[in-house]
Amino acid sequence: MTLTEAAYGFAIKARKAAKSTGAATLIALGCAATAHAHEVEPAIVNVTVAAESVSVEITLSLEPIILGIDLDGLEDTDDAVDSEAYDVLRLASPEELKPQFDAVWPTIKPKIRLHAGEARLDPVIASLVIPDIGNAILARESVLLLTADLPADGAPVRFGWTADLGSLIVRQLDADGVVGYAAMLSSGADSAPMPRTQPAELSLAQTLLHYTVVGFEHIIPKGLDHIVFVLGLFFFSLALKPLIWQVTAFTLAHSVTLALASLGHISVPASVVEPLIALSIAYVAVENLRGGEITWVRTAVVFGFGLLHGLGFAFVLGDVGLPPSQFFASLFAFNVGVEIGQLAVIAVAWLALGLPFGKRAWYRRGIAIPCSLAIAALGVYWTVERVFF
Repeated sequence: MTLTEAAYGFAIKARKAAKSTGAATLIALGCAATAHAHEVEPAIVNVTVAAESVSVEITLSLEPIILGIDLDGLEDTDDAVDSEAYDVLRLASPEELKPQFDAVWPTIKPKIRLHAGEARLDPVIASLVIPDIGNAILARESVLLLTADLPADGAPVRFGWTADLGSLIVRQLDADGVVGYAAMLSSGADSAPMPRTQPAELSLAQTLLHYTVVGFEHIIPKGLDHIVFVLGLFFFSLALKPLIWQVTAFTLAHSVTLALASLGHISVPASVVEPLIALSIAYVAVENLRGGEITWVRTAVVFGFGLLHGLGFAFVLGDVGLPPSQFFASLFAFNVGVEIGQLAVIAVAWLALGLPFGKRAWYRRGIAIPCSLAIAALGVYWTVERVFF
């Protein structure tokens, strides 16, 4: 066993142990904690439709597909039956992984649905790029390029795959690589028809609905770190005024950086943003232990952390893509979805804990402080994991 393999094995065991501890602790918060947020990410599918052919570039994790892991609704590969085999497969070199994918391709191909009108197309593999082993604790993203000939009837193209291959983000690109149509699909859904003349576009109503749902889903159920941060705000005080001040500051801040990042005015790498988001979770939770009245300093700190979270939201929109013709409408709708998700978290916490127990003399020492300690511990763990692993 090499030093890298030994270190990786230790990291996996430590992560799983921490996951078990964190999950058990956060049951008290009413949410299931996983050791590494966003472990299973949707595949990114870029579709380019020409007059006589279509190309489909898929950025995805090959390892769970090779093992036949059912990704439908799966949020963390540690919860899969073959999780240990998956962890081992992450250590395979590109030269070792490609033959294994080639062997299962005949069983995977029928699960991919590529249609022109009612005609099912026959995609072939044009190329497969598997990167070298990098940070083995993170999912490796390979790029699979499929091509297919189109019938001469001019029918639009649809793409989708079976639910067990997981969720996906489908984007139609024009000849210059500009995103037109974009949608996040799950549960085996197909994309909208993508015409050959120019990328399809959603109507304004469809855009508002679609991006509101995307924003909401990024909080519930996919945004565990954002959920935990909002819970950290909740446990500071059950008084409505302090909670409103904090949530308002957080909302304004993440809206600003989300807009600036989406417009390309600022860009901060995820390797910087993600650890700082985790650190912000720990900070607000530790401050809850102090209690007392909310001050302008706390509000300013929450505002600053909101700026960080806005950059995190921008990574999601970067994957989904924003239609140029409806840029601001989709950006607004995404923000609305995020806010609905955050308010839903607060509402559930208040109904589950604040309403029945908030007026009890022991609420703070029996619920607010232990939950804040659990949040702080999880934030510190995530910070260390995202910096060193």
